[in-house]
Amino acid sequence: MVSRTVILTNSENESAVGVDWSEIGMTVTELSQLYQIVKEQVIDLVIVEEGRTDLKAPVATRVRRLNGLTEIWRLVTDDLDTEELPDHLDGVISVGLGQEGIVGKVEQILRVKQMLADFGIVGRSPRIKAVAETIERIAPTDVAVLIVGSSGTGKEVVAQAIHANSERRGEPFVAINCGAIAEGVLESELFGHEKGAFTGSVGRREGLFHKAGGGTIFLDEIGETNTNMQVRLLRVVEDGTYYPVGSSVMRRAHARLISATNRDLAEAIDDRQFREDLYFRIAVVRIVLPLLMDRKCDIQPLLQHFWMGSPGTDYTDSALELLIKYDWPGNVRQLKNFADLMTAFKRGGTVGESDVERFIDEQHITSRQLPVSTGKTVEEAGQELIYRAIISLGSEIKMLRDLLTSHLPGEPPETGVDSLDSMDQRGINMEQMEKLLIEKALEESRGNRKEAARKLGIGERTLYRKLNKYDLN
Repeated sequence: MVSRTVILTNSENESAVGVDWSEIGMTVTELSQLYQIVKEQVIDLVIVEEGRTDLKAPVATRVRRLNGLTEIWRLVTDDLDTEELPDHLDGVISVGLGQEGIVGKVEQILRVKQMLADFGIVGRSPRIKAVAETIERIAPTDVAVLIVGSSGTGKEVVAQAIHANSERRGEPFVAINCGAIAEGVLESELFGHEKGAFTGSVGRREGLFHKAGGGTIFLDEIGETNTNMQVRLLRVVEDGTYYPVGSSVMRRAHARLISATNRDLAEAIDDRQFREDLYFRIAVVRIVLPLLMDRKCDIQPLLQHFWMGSPGTDYTDSALELLIKYDWPGNVRQLKNFADLMTAFKRGGTVGESDVERFIDEQHITSRQLPVSTGKTVEEAGQELIYRAIISLGSEIKMLRDLLTSHLPGEPPETGVDSLDSMDQRGINMEQMEKLLIEKALEESRGNRKEAARKLGIGERTLYRKLNKYDLN
């Protein structure tokens, strides 16, 4: 621990808060000394004594240029709300813990860092650490796990980490993307088939449940399976038995089941697209993976990880700043695509601000109809897109109506379109617009909430949440 921790102190002689730093790591008083140490060796943790104000964000970026996983924690005498913590700091250590408590806290920080490395997960954000701690607890068990996350967040990496740290690690890890295989083929892929079971089955074939043996089977995008397949999966999960296609001989599955989805299965259950009984069977433990935009402190270490095979590839501070500001709708997978692209084009050179701008512009060209980088959540961006589309449509219809009625006698009647148009002029916000749309749908469906949800294109459970939110019950 001593060789991997550096303390930026106020005095060479003794700690201002009575901590014996020699038990924890090496001490320095100048930033130049800190820079020299991180150049010469891998430093996992830097502790900054209270009163030091010179380790600001640009300094932290420079410290992490050779090792983006270097954590920087501040020693404090008073508790600090984590929401007030500057972005370049990873946490605070309270002086109130005392010598023994501080030593224990440092050991815990280093233990979690080693755990992430063992799991093959790159990052130092609190949310990704929470994922690692969950993996550590559940890996030795046989409970079914559901991993929830948007495309590109690393669901299979987590599944492999669970398998690799379980008692089944000596057995096969078998993965299949349920959404990428035709419905008629998926059953045969999972359970196998007998010769002549269907046209083209010229021989007997074992399915993935058989091939997984006593290992782990990973069903990615399980939310894309149809209800018939869900019935078959439910039987396997409940009693471990299945029948190959075209066979009357029961087989027994011994593999542990890990599933993943990028869908809101609660809404899918409301829409009767996913079986509730199967959901509760596969989601004994639920792991939710954060979006990359919610763990932006991991962008720097992820870039360095992706460029490990391309020595010499570097980035300017302004380029990194742009990368951190971008919303990364494709998450870690999209960042890897960027890193691979820069490896091919820069060939060991420095990635500049213009390179990042060009990449982001190209991403926007391919998704011009989607909400662009705004810093908003996915739900907020989606609401804004719908709101703007409705306002735009309302304006166009109003113009057309005015054109048609301009040569007719009398005043044109009031319509809902006028109301929509005037909403924008009055500065109505998205939540008010959403509330009005829900009220309109309920009115048109005469209070039938299921029909109202269908008109709005959302699940019933989502509608009930909105009704509670806007006090429309």
